[in-house]
Amino acid sequence: MLKKSIRNGIYIVLVIVLAAVLFAAQQYLNPSDELEGIASGNGRIETTQVNITAKYGGRITHIYVQEGDMVKKGALLAQLDTKELEAQLMVAHAKVEQAKQSKKYAEAVVLQKESDHRQKEKNYRRSKSLFESKSISLFKFEQDETAFQASSAALQAARAQVTSYDAAIQAAEAQVETIKVQIEEKSLYAPVSGRVLYRLVEEGEMIGSGGHALVVLNLVDTYMTIFLPTSQVGLIDIGSEARIVLDALPDIAIPSRVSFISPEAQFTPKEIETASEREKLMFRVKVKIDAPLLKKHIEKIKTGLPGMAYIRLDRAMPWPAALSRVPKTEDKVRQ
Repeated sequence: MLKKSIRNGIYIVLVIVLAAVLFAAQQYLNPSDELEGIASGNGRIETTQVNITAKYGGRITHIYVQEGDMVKKGALLAQLDTKELEAQLMVAHAKVEQAKQSKKYAEAVVLQKESDHRQKEKNYRRSKSLFESKSISLFKFEQDETAFQASSAALQAARAQVTSYDAAIQAAEAQVETIKVQIEEKSLYAPVSGRVLYRLVEEGEMIGSGGHALVVLNLVDTYMTIFLPTSQVGLIDIGSEARIVLDALPDIAIPSRVSFISPEAQFTPKEIETASEREKLMFRVKVKIDAPLLKKHIEKIKTGLPGMAYIRLDRAMPWPAALSRVPKTEDKVRQ
């Protein structure tokens, strides 16, 4: 009798377990009606990484941030040695000043040549008048004429010298500006507001031209990448409204939008001949979190968190209750 009771109890437990498994399978294979008309996929929170690169090589003298630090756009992150460039800048400034002084001297020569040219012109005109009246000899007239022509040529040469010094000044000033730009490029600034992900060099180390010094996360460009089948991708557009639900915050739906849809399938069978085979095509879709929300909670953003992204296939359809709980205060978003 006792064995029969135990056997009946085991049967009851098995029936309950079987019923639970069937119910779970049904829930998995037939999702809630609330999510009908909504495409979904799983992924992880990602953020665009920005490499802080040295345009010119050199020795790192200072690094002002640590990994994990929050930085604002325009903040000074690192400094390369500029002593050699500063010495070159002094030489370039000296060349500018030298060219300016040379121009002043050339301008003084022009004034002298102009005065001499006016005098030689007067002599030539007087000699010409006297020669025509046969008051002086041909030799004297030709002598004054030659002097006048020589003074004219000398004046043109002096003016050309001033012009050449103008060009020399411009070239020297351009060299100054080039060196100034090189000095400015030795200071590495944050191109975006975000968080320092990696510090790739240390103070005192050498870095080559184009070398990476730091990596900064552009937290305002935070998104999740998911993969959707052909049937769903055809119903969404760039800008379609979406929601992201993180595993760590299952009760909060983060407002997002579709920012990218791959033009090519990521998973493609070897041969695509039937409609069922075409359904196997999966397209990469990027769902980006709304920028105003990111800016408001920028210090709380963490990358790598897993979750689900949901995209409405019909814009006229309201969001279900489970995806309508969007963050309204800082306390609700602990991302």
